[in-house]
Amino acid sequence: MRIIIAGAGEVGTHLAKMLSNENHDIILIDPEESRLKPIESSLDVLTYHGSATSISILQEILQKKTDLFIAVTHSEDTNITASMLAKRFGAIKTIARIDNLDFLEHSTLDFFKAAGIDSLIYPELIAAREVLGLLQETGTTEYMEFSGGKLSMFVQKLDENAPILNKSLKEISISHKTDKYRAVAIKRNDKTIIPRGNEQFQVGDLVFVISTHEGIDEMMKTSGKVSYEAKNIMILGGSRIGKHVALYMQKNCEVKLIDSDPDRCEALAEILDNTLIINGDCRNVDLLEQEGISKMDAFVAVTGNSETNILSCLLAKKMGVKKTIAEVENMEYIHLAENSGIDTIINKKISAASRIFRHTTNLNVTQVKYMAGTEAEVLEFNVPVNAKITKGTLRSIDFPKDAIVGGGTRDGVAFIATGDTIIRANDKVVVFTLPSAYDRLTKFFT
Repeated sequence: MRIIIAGAGEVGTHLAKMLSNENHDIILIDPEESRLKPIESSLDVLTYHGSATSISILQEILQKKTDLFIAVTHSEDTNITASMLAKRFGAIKTIARIDNLDFLEHSTLDFFKAAGIDSLIYPELIAAREVLGLLQETGTTEYMEFSGGKLSMFVQKLDENAPILNKSLKEISISHKTDKYRAVAIKRNDKTIIPRGNEQFQVGDLVFVISTHEGIDEMMKTSGKVSYEAKNIMILGGSRIGKHVALYMQKNCEVKLIDSDPDRCEALAEILDNTLIINGDCRNVDLLEQEGISKMDAFVAVTGNSETNILSCLLAKKMGVKKTIAEVENMEYIHLAENSGIDTIINKKISAASRIFRHTTNLNVTQVKYMAGTEAEVLEFNVPVNAKITKGTLRSIDFPKDAIVGGGTRDGVAFIATGDTIIRANDKVVVFTLPSAYDRLTKFFT
């Protein structure tokens, strides 16, 4: 595909990095040359120094057929204008990053569609929904649903009490009933492993599991995790993410939100009528203790400062909070934060890039999730008629070694895949893959 990205900020740069691994023809536009130089030297992309709303630049680069135009600058107005112009100059599909929730109303979406913008991306809302999913599924560090919740992906960190430590997948399949869930990957230190029968689980492993709804309780017992209801929640930071999380969770939970900006606190108090808004320094330990941090079921740190979020979550964990979630936007800190004891790391640029990435993949891909802290992706495919994957059992069709089918749904009924499973046309299947397998993988679904 020929793809143009407007904006070499965090989202645009991360997206360019993801897409450059997929053999796409990528052009990146930004008005700041200092942002483009490091990208030119490290990625196989073409850069343009200038504004994404420049008529002359857009006319020049859109002379050739362009499959996708993505506007992810920091300015919502620039993104909307650039996408509308790009559509007028011939871009087949356009995506614009926005910061206004009202734009996602159904009638407004129709307006933007008519104006030439095919899809709107709101990174903070995407990240907030990830947090909400984690607060509802408290026994996991990461969570994603497929096929309307019939199949789910859980990510669990194994501690010293996990019953499966030092046991292989083969041993566990004999001693536990595992036909309702399947481990599809293990992240160990900096390496992501697609596990085979002899792979043994170790302390600190992040285990990626695909499960049917019926298999969740058994899967939790196997890994030694307990799911509980989060009724008392403390949110650090009145950012857009913090606001969206509080707005939803205040309906059924006791929510406290702390922010250091008095004006923002006043604005939030107008919107969050059932949330206790506290104006104070997020780094003040005495304030957190005074507000009952040790009695919280969950602690969500989403200030604009990654260091503050990491340190406050570590403090919350030390004081007995069961579930800690930190927003970490500094990519260099993600691995450090994951290994420090924080339950879950969220990163809005990775979340947004995953959502956009879906538009660049095989037409039969219905969902994509790029896993934070790894190079791996989880994809949901619709299986077309006569696809290569339907030509035999998964064991017999030479499926890529760096990819694995976790499960799927057939006629609305979920199933977990094994080596003896035969995938059929019209199934929906969930695949965990490393970048090395991606090119071969897509050929099985065409």
